[in-house]
Amino acid sequence: MTLTTTPPNNINTPASNDEPDAGKPKHTGAIILAVLALLVIAAGAWYFLIREVAPVEVDSVEAAAARNEATAEAGADTSAAAGIDGIWNVDTSIGQFNEGCLTDVCSSTFAGFRIDEVLSGIGDKTVVGRTPGVEGQILVEGTTVTGGEFIVDMTGLITDSGARTGAIRNQAIETGSFPTATFELTNSLDFGQIPAGGEQVTVTAAGNLTVHGVTRAVEIPLTAELQNGVIVVFGQLELALADYDIDTPSAPVVVSVDDFAVLELQLFLTR
Repeated sequence: MTLTTTPPNNINTPASNDEPDAGKPKHTGAIILAVLALLVIAAGAWYFLIREVAPVEVDSVEAAAARNEATAEAGADTSAAAGIDGIWNVDTSIGQFNEGCLTDVCSSTFAGFRIDEVLSGIGDKTVVGRTPGVEGQILVEGTTVTGGEFIVDMTGLITDSGARTGAIRNQAIETGSFPTATFELTNSLDFGQIPAGGEQVTVTAAGNLTVHGVTRAVEIPLTAELQNGVIVVFGQLELALADYDIDTPSAPVVVSVDDFAVLELQLFLTR
């Protein structure tokens, strides 16, 4: 007699090799995409909010190199090398005012400010605002500057942030209400001798500075030089916001703003 045995139904047979990704976690692709998206968002936040984009200061080596290059390309008249007598006007055609003026180095005439602030979740940041809208002139007699006056178009003031640029029209310096700032020299400046090409002379310019509708007597430390027939002047002056009735700006992201700002200027003058 032949006996036939039937295997019990509860005996498992080996899984077929044809079953795809057996035993692997599901949704791995979605997790990877989510992580990548977060990295992109974080990188964008760093680029636009956290990274330090403040340009170099006007007395830096980089700024000097940019000025030298700009005056070399200016093609100014150097025929009157024996003297510098006459009226010298601010020349905004020298160099270029572009994005680099707010993030790197500036090769053109400008006036502006820099101030430190603390942003929520970001930390310390130096904010810089600049405008190329500067008009004015100086009168030179021999080796003495006997007069000078400058007008700054504050409505052309821009920063590295469009939102911040829009805010200063109605906050802080309120460029919408106070569209100009001025400086008028009140004392003569004697250089002693005409500087050789590229030689720098430091002076202190005493005059009346008007910002935000308030006029105060100030003394601005300046450096001047004669480069390729162009008089170059640059300098900085620390100002207390309260002295000019300037309230610190407010925004949800702004934790604090310094009580002092630095006025900056860089001028190219030609005859």
